[in-house]
Amino acid sequence: MKSWAIAFFALLTLAGCASERVLPPADPALFQDQRFGPPSAPISAADIFTLTPEMKQYAQQVLHKQQDKALQQALFDALYSKGQLQLEYESTMTRNAAQAFDARAGNCLSLVIMTAALARELNLSVHFQSVVVDDSWSRSGNLYFSSGHVNLTLGKPKAHLAAYDATEFMTIDFLPPEDMRHQRALPIEENTIVAMYLNNRAAESMVNGKIDDAYWYARKAIAYDSGFMNAYNTLGVIYQHHGDVAAAERVLRYAHQQVPGNTVVMFNLAQALRDMNRPLEAQVLIDELARLEPHPPFYFFNLGRAAMAQHDYARARSLFARELARDPYYHEFHFWMAAASYMTGDLDDADKHMKLALENSTARSDHDLYAAKLDHLKAVEARTRARQ
Repeated sequence: MKSWAIAFFALLTLAGCASERVLPPADPALFQDQRFGPPSAPISAADIFTLTPEMKQYAQQVLHKQQDKALQQALFDALYSKGQLQLEYESTMTRNAAQAFDARAGNCLSLVIMTAALARELNLSVHFQSVVVDDSWSRSGNLYFSSGHVNLTLGKPKAHLAAYDATEFMTIDFLPPEDMRHQRALPIEENTIVAMYLNNRAAESMVNGKIDDAYWYARKAIAYDSGFMNAYNTLGVIYQHHGDVAAAERVLRYAHQQVPGNTVVMFNLAQALRDMNRPLEAQVLIDELARLEPHPPFYFFNLGRAAMAQHDYARARSLFARELARDPYYHEFHFWMAAASYMTGDLDDADKHMKLALENSTARSDHDLYAAKLDHLKAVEARTRARQ
């Protein structure tokens, strides 16, 4: 979601933030339908929670094998216990319920959607939540992404519920319990979950170079939840990449008015103003950003990459360590720390961080890359030790 002086940089937010408020339908002037071609396939939210016959059969198997467990626990065990469905966390795309079940993989939002769909088939009550955690960051080229976090709470079958009883509910989360112990969760409606899904698909379409698809996904996300500001930010970035700078400024200005403290929107609006040759207005936002966030995500990482380019590997290690202190689970930080350690001759540290890059990778392509690099590193270590 952040960057500095790369040829073009944009910040995007993925699923995880609740709507700030209920707003009326978006102003039609924010949209530029005539500037975009039709999507490569129909953009629809109708099938997000739709179950396939295989999923319905699986839900019935859960019911028949329930035994003396609460139905919520039986569903959780069937989906996420070892030896059961064996779901894998995979971040490449946001899947709907059927796609996640078929692939046996999905990101946080995909797994929430799939679990909710199966829970409803079992007549369990479903409540979605946005979890108040520090956003995690990732990047693809010059696009930087901020990801929040969502989970869901399942209640007993509706026919069995009487007065409210907290023991009748079970929260299902895809982060380790120790990471969630003191986190606050805010209830969100299904239309916001749908908007999050569509917004994620818009961002993923941008990564894949499908700008027309990205536009229609973002537009539909706003239609589903006009208070979901992440979708307006995504739409603004889409306009920037499409060369529609005035449209970008208009939609980002609207988002900034609604959430004036949002640094992501602020950054992208400043970029749009610079592109429109309005440097004084942009500077006001840049100064405010410097006050609110003097060291944005990827700040030390980008400095570390610059140090690597200058062959200052010791400094690069120091800078990567500072970024890892802020986000110890992002695979690319570990990869570059491994590279810097390798260049300074610290093969043990390089090996450690390459293993951590492999463990924390959430895309199969990254996983395969790091596995190959780790094999190469082990071969180098073996040859080095053989000579000693």
